[in-house]
Amino acid sequence: MKNLRTLKKYFLRYKTALITGIFFIIVSNAFTVYVPIIIKDSLNDLQQGIAENKLVEYALLIVGSTLMAGIFRFMIRQTIIVISRKIEYDLRQDFWEYIQHLSLRFFQNNSTGNIMAHATNDISAVRMFIGPAVMYSIDTGVRIIIVISIMSMISWEVTLWSLIPLPFLSFLVYVVGKKVHKRFTLIQEKFADLTTKAQENFSGIRVIKSYVAEEREVAEFDRLSREYLARNMKLVKIQALFQPTLFLITGMSIIIAIWAGGTAVINKTLMIGDVTALIMYLGILIWPMIAFGWVINIIQQAEASMARLNKLWSEELEIADVGEENSLVNEVKGEVEFRNVSFKYGENLPFVLQNLNLKIPAGHSLAIMGNTGSGKTTMINLIPRLFDATEGEVLLDGVNIKDISLKTVRRSIGFVPQEAFLFSETIKNNICYGKPDATESEITERAKIAQFSKDVLEFPEGFETVVGERGITLSGGQKQRASLTRALMTDPEILILDDSFSAVDTHTEEDILQGLRGFMKNRTTLMVSHRVSTVKDADKIVILDKGMIAEEGTHDELIKLNGLYAGIYNRQLLEQEIEEI
Repeated sequence: MKNLRTLKKYFLRYKTALITGIFFIIVSNAFTVYVPIIIKDSLNDLQQGIAENKLVEYALLIVGSTLMAGIFRFMIRQTIIVISRKIEYDLRQDFWEYIQHLSLRFFQNNSTGNIMAHATNDISAVRMFIGPAVMYSIDTGVRIIIVISIMSMISWEVTLWSLIPLPFLSFLVYVVGKKVHKRFTLIQEKFADLTTKAQENFSGIRVIKSYVAEEREVAEFDRLSREYLARNMKLVKIQALFQPTLFLITGMSIIIAIWAGGTAVINKTLMIGDVTALIMYLGILIWPMIAFGWVINIIQQAEASMARLNKLWSEELEIADVGEENSLVNEVKGEVEFRNVSFKYGENLPFVLQNLNLKIPAGHSLAIMGNTGSGKTTMINLIPRLFDATEGEVLLDGVNIKDISLKTVRRSIGFVPQEAFLFSETIKNNICYGKPDATESEITERAKIAQFSKDVLEFPEGFETVVGERGITLSGGQKQRASLTRALMTDPEILILDDSFSAVDTHTEEDILQGLRGFMKNRTTLMVSHRVSTVKDADKIVILDKGMIAEEGTHDELIKLNGLYAGIYNRQLLEQEIEEI
């Protein structure tokens, strides 16, 4: 139960409604247990002779008590079950908010399917504890106390005999509960694998079809489904055996009550009405005993799911935020500086960047080149704090970036990543993601700079055209230009282009760069590219090699240096000449 203690703060939010629900449970049970007393009195009166109007009175009391018990039972669900839905909403919102604040490292180390399993199955299992389990636990406890108290007042001897099987029930619940917890944990883990496989198949459907791998993927999904089914069946077998055993044990209690009560009637120490009431009370106890076992199963499942959620919530928020109220800078001008910066992705992993020292004045442009794996993308990811430097400092306008609020940093940056991501929305909603209130003229202007407007005009519904998942209906070049338009919409002080023109032709690229020169005037631009044609007009070009700055300077300076950059330039010039031939 230690993992479920996390829910205490959620229960406290709704303590008034919870206390009201508990009151309804007590009142409902009071009316429920009053019915056997009425029947007891009516049967005893029948033995001794009774007037007809008295029977009508008893009948009306039974109907009234049953009706009132039903009304308050309805009110229980309107309080405690409603609370469970509200707490489920709070849990889901807190989960989502926490996920949003985790660093990229978390998403690199955890599959999408596993995260989705947390958001669906785990939270649903916890809600079952918050609602039905809590409701029936209190209901069962209250009912058992009231019923056994009344039974003892009627005949403590018969009550004692009839309760003999119940310790066996408690032992059964304890043993089964441990097995349920273990097997449900295994089920959730396999469900995460299954969800991951489905998500990867949907996202990678073009690759699957290209390699004619449909049958192989179906077979693999079938294998995972069978493993998931097998783990579920192991749990179902326990539950299937559990329920009949509960009925058997509670049935034995009734048999003992009939035997002991019948003997007392024969000996004239009890009346028929008393024994009937005792048997009815045992019948009333049957559901609580069964519910008790069911609740134990729910609690064990919720405990397993809450353990998984708590593990996620224990993830360290790697990127600490000082908040806007403590931010040393509220408006970024655009100066970027790397001061003795080194970075590695893990303690036992090698450094990807080593001792970088570089300053980009506000309003200037920097181009970054280098071989694959030289650290280009890692370097620019440090600016919007997708990662934090392992050693050294990244500064904006002369201030350590860690002393500036994340919101201030990121809203001043327009970031166009290597892999353009689009939501399954309209083109307009995608490119206005950072500025939802953008005007039509702003949208058209930015799309024109990105050389995307002419493509949009060819779409059946223009900017209102809905793209498929991840923008699957658009070409690679169109997705890159849509992503660039989205970045330009925010009027960023700093624009970061991470090899963002790799899928467009050189002519379109030149048009885009021409438009960007005017738009980014007096703004800072950092671009990563493998093409010399893209970077040659930058104010400064940096060549990275094995995480270190090997060369830096303007295009002309680097050509005169006759080093790595000159080699890249000559090679691409030769390739261009061969293509023209």
